[in-house]
Amino acid sequence: MTKKIIVVNFDIESKSYQAFSEIKKMHLAKEIKGEQLAVVTHKEDGTHQFEINDFIDFTGNNHSAKDSTIGMFVGLLGGPLGMMLGWFAGSMIGGAKDVNEVKEATSIFEFVAKQIDEGQTGALLIAEEEDNRPLNELIFNHLGGHITRLDYAEVEQELAEAQKLEKEVKEKETDNN
Repeated sequence: MTKKIIVVNFDIESKSYQAFSEIKKMHLAKEIKGEQLAVVTHKEDGTHQFEINDFIDFTGNNHSAKDSTIGMFVGLLGGPLGMMLGWFAGSMIGGAKDVNEVKEATSIFEFVAKQIDEGQTGALLIAEEEDNRPLNELIFNHLGGHITRLDYAEVEQELAEAQKLEKEVKEKETDNN
C-alpha cells in the first residue's frame, strides 16, 4: 500500500460534505487507512486561495488544519508560492533559472488547483488504500464526482522544495530592501 493524496471534486458543494462524512465511515470500517481529510473551497475572489472548511486528523496527533500536511498543501495551492510567479514577472529576482525553479516547484500545486475550480468545493484526503474500488464506488457511482490520486512521496518532496524556494525568495526580497 502506498500513501496517496486524493483530490475529490464535485459539481455540487454539498456532495463534498457528504463525501467527507462517507469517507470517515470508510476509515472506521477499515476500507481505507485515512490519515487526514479536509473539505476545501477554492475562493472565487480572484486571489486563487483555498480555504479549509472542515478537517479531521485520523492519526490521533491532534493536528489542527493549519499545521497538518493538508494545511501546508492548501496554503501553497494558491498562497504565497503561487503569488511568486507574479513577482518574478516583475523581475524581483530576475534570473531565468529562478523562474524555472518556481515553475517546477508549483507544477503539482497548479495541477491540483485546477481540479477544484474557483468557487467550487472539494475534498482532500491523505490515505492508504489496499483496494481503490470502495472509494471509486462512492465518488464515481454514488456521489457523481471525480478523483485524482497523487503519490504522497512526490507531493511531500514538492512541498519541501516549495517551502525551501519560498524561504529563499523571502530572504532575497529582504536583502533587496
